[in-house]
Amino acid sequence: MEHVPPPAEELARLDRELAELDARRAQLLTRRAWLLAALRPTVPTAAPGWNPSGWGAPPGAPAQPWGQVPKRPSAPRGAQNVLLTLGGLLLTVAAIAFTLVSWGSMGIGGRSAVLAAVTLGALAAPAVLLRRGLAATAEALAALALVLTLLDVYAVHAVAAPDTDGLGFTALASAVLAALWTAYGLALGKLRLPLPAAVVLAQWPLLFWAWAVGAPAPVVGWALLATAVLDGAIALWGKGAGVRVTACVGGAVMGFSALMVGLALSLTAPGPLGAVAPGVLLLTASAAAVAGAWRAPKGFARTGGAVAGLAAVAAVGGVPAAALPAGWRVLAYLLCGLALTAVVRSRLPGHAARGVLAASGAVVAGALVWALPPLAAVLLGPVTVLSDVWAGTPDGFRSALGSTLPWSELAAAPVVLALVAGLLGTAYRWWPSVVRLAAPLAGPTTADAGPPAAGAPGTDAPGAAGGAAPWPGWSGWSGRPGAGAGGRGRPSAATLRGVVGAGAVALGWGALLLAGALLDVPHALALAGETALVGVLLALAVRGGGAERGATAMPVTALVASVAGAVSAGLLSLASEGASYAVFGALAALFAGAALRAGAGVPRAVFAVAAVVWGTVITGLAGRSLGLAPHEAAPLMLLVPALTVLLGARLRRNPVALPVELTGALGALVAVGLAVSDAPFLALVLALCGVLAAGTAVRPERRPVAGYLAATLFVLATWVRLAASEVSFPEAYTLPVTVPALLVGAARRRRDPEASSWTAYGPGLAATLLPSLAVAWTDPDWLRPLLLGTAALVITLLGARHRLQALLLLGGTVLALVGLHELAPYVVQVAGALPRWLPPALAGLLLLVVGATYEQRLRDARRLKDALVRMR
Repeated sequence: MEHVPPPAEELARLDRELAELDARRAQLLTRRAWLLAALRPTVPTAAPGWNPSGWGAPPGAPAQPWGQVPKRPSAPRGAQNVLLTLGGLLLTVAAIAFTLVSWGSMGIGGRSAVLAAVTLGALAAPAVLLRRGLAATAEALAALALVLTLLDVYAVHAVAAPDTDGLGFTALASAVLAALWTAYGLALGKLRLPLPAAVVLAQWPLLFWAWAVGAPAPVVGWALLATAVLDGAIALWGKGAGVRVTACVGGAVMGFSALMVGLALSLTAPGPLGAVAPGVLLLTASAAAVAGAWRAPKGFARTGGAVAGLAAVAAVGGVPAAALPAGWRVLAYLLCGLALTAVVRSRLPGHAARGVLAASGAVVAGALVWALPPLAAVLLGPVTVLSDVWAGTPDGFRSALGSTLPWSELAAAPVVLALVAGLLGTAYRWWPSVVRLAAPLAGPTTADAGPPAAGAPGTDAPGAAGGAAPWPGWSGWSGRPGAGAGGRGRPSAATLRGVVGAGAVALGWGALLLAGALLDVPHALALAGETALVGVLLALAVRGGGAERGATAMPVTALVASVAGAVSAGLLSLASEGASYAVFGALAALFAGAALRAGAGVPRAVFAVAAVVWGTVITGLAGRSLGLAPHEAAPLMLLVPALTVLLGARLRRNPVALPVELTGALGALVAVGLAVSDAPFLALVLALCGVLAAGTAVRPERRPVAGYLAATLFVLATWVRLAASEVSFPEAYTLPVTVPALLVGAARRRRDPEASSWTAYGPGLAATLLPSLAVAWTDPDWLRPLLLGTAALVITLLGARHRLQALLLLGGTVLALVGLHELAPYVVQVAGALPRWLPPALAGLLLLVVGATYEQRLRDARRLKDALVRMR
């Protein structure tokens, strides 16, 4: 017969209706609970005139939003249980005090009778209390019974068997108590304490037994492992959440301890035969972890797989590692860690297999971290050359690094990097095959294959070929870059392939650098090799610059590595003069060529900026070769900034133009810093920088910034030149400039009333006011400050009268500074006469006043700012 509608659609509709009914029922129950709470403190019946169907609150009921249930007062039964629990704890304390303090006042029979009677009563009472519904009291008495059984054990050892070994007796007692409390907890299933307590007691028998018999470390490891296996079985098949959680914690502690014992024995083994015994222990732990991961939930399965993988690597790798020199042992563990990737073709559950893969990745990452210190020494070691530039060509690569690392013990570092780089490069080259190999672990997506059947590939059931797909879209991957797509928040195939390629590039580059250091190649060969590597990396960066979206990891890594390698090679070349010119010239050419070949975007700008930096370094080297002092070499440093100005004019609005010009400006700033020690050269350099800024201001797109910068630099150059010439009356030089500048500004304002006062009058006023202010602060006479203050007052009043911002701010600032200079001696004199406590008190009072009127002061500041902004 045919269904109308189809069965699948009808089933979906029924499910929706049932869900709506459940939601409505929960809503009604919540409303009912609130109504009961609202009626309880008032009257047992509804007030007259209140309509229950109207869903309103009864008169006098507390206001309560819909869907929220008020807290009920504590029930009498709850208070009773709390009191009884406290009573049980007090009884426990009393029993301990009786056993430890009052034990000697009774005979052996009395003591035994009292403890036996109390213990039996405490064990029997919970059964009676549970039948009467007093669960909390039963739990309290069960805790008392637990303590009493421990005291019984202590009493037996102290009286009946005082000469027995304490560790052996403790092992036997903990085993007996664990069995008794297991039986007791199973008999009284409603008690939550006995079974977790039995699990805790079960942690100690084997460990204490091993210590008691003086067993060697391997036996202790086996005892810990056996206990961890028992905990794992309890965690999988135990009864109750408390039992399972306790077993998980105990198993984690005992298992970790067993693994640490095995690992320590394996690492300290005298030879391969000595590493076999701890290897067997570690392999057994690995097998136990796999067995637990086979049936454990998702998170525990991944953890179990990771533990199993790490234990297997330590077990298998420890045997050959014991026969290798110290510097090569990491290679044995690395090979074992890489062998774990074969789990993709195993029949492990998916989550457990991913844990094993995580262990493989952790081993590889650990090996790479071990190789990082020598690589960092190779990259950063040339910094030591800066302390003695051009001191002479060193004998070899290592001597130029200035590192004290034990290179003989790091012989395997480049092999480790090269091995991992080769594997990543192979995976990048044969990416479709890698995807096919990982497909059983990934499994089909729901959209592609529908829900998997039980035990089918893609499930986590025992015997399945793999787990659920790690992210949606895996099955849509192909070997073509960018084919398929990752799920939401997951990387795509192209992104993953790019990351793999980036890792291969970075590790291969590091392997070559480390190989040169370990072989201690000649200095010239090291320079040539590093420079050639920079060229290769630049070629990779340029070639990948047009990579599709999501596949940019490899070109970006090549770009970063090329810059780092260039810095390292450049520093290394500073050992000799000829090598410095050769290396930095080659670097400038390589990066300039990369900038020309690269497509538009950030990489091209980075290449161009780096080329400008290397060119600036070459000009600095030229100054040193000519025997010039730093301030004498400063004008020579402006050669590259001048070229960047010309290049910017050529590039115009090209995106690379601005980074190149800014880098040239930084070079000019370096030149200014070099010339600071000599005022005449500083004035010359500032004037030349002003010329460059004026040349940049010719272009309309740079005029707003470069124009002001050029004016500022020219004014600074003038002031510095006047100061260098020890001119005591700068007004004789500045006023002839100020008067025409003010006339030109007034003409500008007449033609364009909207022009800013800073553009019209700012340069002219600053040309006189600021140099005069600088001289007035060092002038002991009174005439100059008086004249300057008067002029500043007039300018300030004119600015306020005509609402000109430049006049108001410049005049007011100069007037305030002149006044401060004149009042400073008197302020110092008054401050010396005041009590020491008065200035802090006044400052505190000021802060209190400002804080109390903060809002008003803020409004005043805003009004002042608005008034200044409205000025021209």
